[in-house]
Amino acid sequence: MKHSDKDHVDKILAQWRRERPELDISAMGPLGRLARLRVHVAREQETVFAEYDLTSASFDVLATLRRSGAPFQLSPGELLAATMVTSGTMTNRIDQLERARLVERLDNPEDRRGVIIALTPNGLKRIDAAAAAHVANQQRLIAGLGPEEREALDALLRKFLATFE
Repeated sequence: MKHSDKDHVDKILAQWRRERPELDISAMGPLGRLARLRVHVAREQETVFAEYDLTSASFDVLATLRRSGAPFQLSPGELLAATMVTSGTMTNRIDQLERARLVERLDNPEDRRGVIIALTPNGLKRIDAAAAAHVANQQRLIAGLGPEEREALDALLRKFLATFE
């Protein structure tokens, strides 16, 4: 490994090897790098979302509605199933997006007691623009890896993620 290939995690690993050589720290490298990458990527993504007056949370809800296809409507339960948040958190997100006039609550024709969450025309315009910028940003963030490296990383991460899902 060239010196330029070293990262902050390598320094941490070297310190642990020096201080506690009996510990098996083989998992610390990949997990530490994933954690640090998550922070860097999240920061970069939030910057792009902010350009559209969104956060990662509001983008997530709007993108879930957009991906559902026309008429871009889901029940709160369907939105909840597509994300990894509590129902209270989802209600707060929907409330904020409704105040911003990006979504609206409609009567659910299949359940008179329930509602459907729908993108407004303004919400559709906003998420389409933000999604295009997000995808371009993702391409920029991963540009340091070649096509084969991206495929290999994606395959390994898919396998790792499958152990949890």
